Amino acid sequence: MEIGDTKENIVIVGGGICGLATALALHRKGIRSVVLERSNALRATGAAIIVHPNGWRALDQLGVASHLRETAIPILAGQFHSLNNDELKEIPVGKEELRCLKRTDLVDILANSLPRNTLHFGCEVLSIKLDPITSSPVLQLQGGRLLNAKVVIVCDGVNSAISNMMGVRAEKIFTISVIRGFTSYPNGHELGSQFRLTKKDDTQVGQLPMTENLVYWFITRKYTCQDSMASKSQKLVRNLALDSVESFPTSIIEMAENCELDSLHLTEYLRFHAPWDILRRRFREGTVALAGDAMHAMGPFLAQGGSACLEDAVVLARCLARTIHIDRNGRGTKMQVEEAFDEYLKERKMRILRLSLQMYLIGKMLDASSQFVKFICIILLAVLFSDSHGHTRYDCGSL
Repeated sequence: MEIGDTKENIVIVGGGICGLATALALHRKGIRSVVLERSNALRATGAAIIVHPNGWRALDQLGVASHLRETAIPILAGQFHSLNNDELKEIPVGKEELRCLKRTDLVDILANSLPRNTLHFGCEVLSIKLDPITSSPVLQLQGGRLLNAKVVIVCDGVNSAISNMMGVRAEKIFTISVIRGFTSYPNGHELGSQFRLTKKDDTQVGQLPMTENLVYWFITRKYTCQDSMASKSQKLVRNLALDSVESFPTSIIEMAENCELDSLHLTEYLRFHAPWDILRRRFREGTVALAGDAMHAMGPFLAQGGSACLEDAVVLARCLARTIHIDRNGRGTKMQVEEAFDEYLKERKMRILRLSLQMYLIGKMLDASSQFVKFICIILLAVLFSDSHGHTRYDCGSL
């Protein structure tokens, strides 16, 4: 799709969950934006997204929660099974809403709720520079085309070229790989409304019911040199999954063997923004601001990456609408936009700092080979995050 003009007021870079949610939040506030997506179709990397109560609050504000609730059953209980010592215990899930959604369902409803001509495919942004006279952002698109904007919101993920240019790079890595997929059970699965986490040595298998006939599962394990080769083929990813669970119960082996091949996704290693980097960085240059994984990529250990993106969208739209005198085309002065972005970042910074720190400690505990390091992480988690599910009670507020 071609952009009809060389000038736009509000441009969102990236058509993933964060970019689409931000565009929808702005639309709900009566503010027009355009979304530039480099791929030629909607993208939904990662098979599924676990949505905690805080994520559902954001989805309610975006006006899409009721539709999504129809696609996934609520998860009411959890169980942990250690195969090393045959320990079996319950995992508390809280009294509020927890569901596991297909990423495609979430991306589709966000995109379909946007006005026509909001989303533009095949528009890769190579760089952003500030006009030397007006200080407004100028986007260079693939093919040499230039697009002038007043406001740019960067939502193009952990590999964001723009955030790298701004000095915000997800340089830290956990040497943990993750295999994700779906398995269908025509006659129904045995999980009911319970999710299960099964662990042996450094390998964990999570199973979450999505419907009565569909299960989302993931396998986390230490990265090996086989992972790079396996990522080239879905069949090789399945073989890698089977190798990873060969000493697990038969039901888990069969789950991996009977998976939906097209759903498989392998993350070779986990990149993230370290909590100390989040503390010291600005995430804004003029009227260009970051959101979502471009700002706070985090590992999957809290299952909050997607929900944090949805929170960003709600808070950002609220701050823009409240701080700026905006007409339907999204016009506002440069100072007003900067004030709005500063308000948004001030509100979000401590939230994502706590999420990132809790995620980092859990990831470090799983990734470290030193028992002493693992012990220190456990102590810090107990002291700093005694309420391990406190992050799910966060409320991003109303649009």
